[in-house]
Amino acid sequence: MEQSKASLQHIIKWRRHLHTNPELSHQEYKSADYIYNILEKFPNLSLERPTPTSVVATLKGAKKGQTIALRADIDALPILEEADVDFKSLNDGVMHACGHDAHPAMLLGAVEVLCSQVDTIAGTVKFIFQHAEEVSPSGASQLVAAGVLDDVSYIFGFHVTPNQPTGNLGLHIGAANAACDDFTLTIQGRGAHASSPENAVDPILIGADIISSLHHIVSRSISAFNQAVITVGEFRSGNASNIIPDTAFMQGTIRTTDKATRILAREKVETLIHHIATMHGATYTLDYIFGTDIVYNDADATEIARNAAIKVVGASRIYESLQLMGAEDFSAYTELDHIKGSFIRLGTGLAVDGYGYSPHHPKFKIDENALETGANTAIQIVLDLLT
Repeated sequence: MEQSKASLQHIIKWRRHLHTNPELSHQEYKSADYIYNILEKFPNLSLERPTPTSVVATLKGAKKGQTIALRADIDALPILEEADVDFKSLNDGVMHACGHDAHPAMLLGAVEVLCSQVDTIAGTVKFIFQHAEEVSPSGASQLVAAGVLDDVSYIFGFHVTPNQPTGNLGLHIGAANAACDDFTLTIQGRGAHASSPENAVDPILIGADIISSLHHIVSRSISAFNQAVITVGEFRSGNASNIIPDTAFMQGTIRTTDKATRILAREKVETLIHHIATMHGATYTLDYIFGTDIVYNDADATEIARNAAIKVVGASRIYESLQLMGAEDFSAYTELDHIKGSFIRLGTGLAVDGYGYSPHHPKFKIDENALETGANTAIQIVLDLLT
């Protein structure tokens, strides 16, 4: 059927309000209220708050059919904004630096169109405005636990992507985002004066040995055909130049794109730490946490997204998106056996035009003209599946 178009003017208005008023994960009370109040003005929707800072709007078509979902995340980051825009964050030290203002604005644009087409829809659409994508426990896992996805057969999400032409759409079948696991390690050695290191079990030396050895796991224990990244982001110990401390602390992440490599990486990290600490006569406490799962784009769902995208922007503006080692809690949905999902990249401008800063950068910004494409593609997906 002929598609009605989303209002870019409305999308930009909603996006700029959210951008100006960012809230951290699990604190999105005002953002959720703002979204809820907009949705209340649209016809044919039933609204619920599965958690205090999320909103789900359900549109039931005039005819029976399957249930599909569109998801947008709404939380911001603890970043002081430096972007060159006229609508900077009014919440000092908090910024929408990952597009979680654009995503709900696009979804609202799609809702605004679709809620007036209830007579043509055969099935149900759930519009999920999800909290807390950036942290663990994640908002997606909480919504799954709350039963929001129990009756959903397909789910789609979008993410703004810098350094891609405005409005281009990126698709990828298979692992789209890596799993991300965390570890914290405390090494218990024995302190001594710097002049007599023979009396110490030096946790700094042990920690340095562990860090150096951890980075050999990827190159020597994991196949070159599989992807993995191990990063130690914090290492601290001691507070004086002439004292060997008795403890050291480090924490890091392990990112993988297949389940077997994920298990292997954990085994190697645990074994390596045990042997190095024991060899030096230290004890340790290791906390290894399985975090965000792999985002897996289903082939069927991705083909549905591709066909919709072709109708909206044409085949020449669709690109094969790269597999990313960054984590994304959309994985909590694609991990469910009964759901086919696809996570779609939306190009939001090139560096030459000022849109080259990566997500989580204090100067991150987007070309808002792309948002109309995102909303219209979401609309087309629904129409293709349910009309």
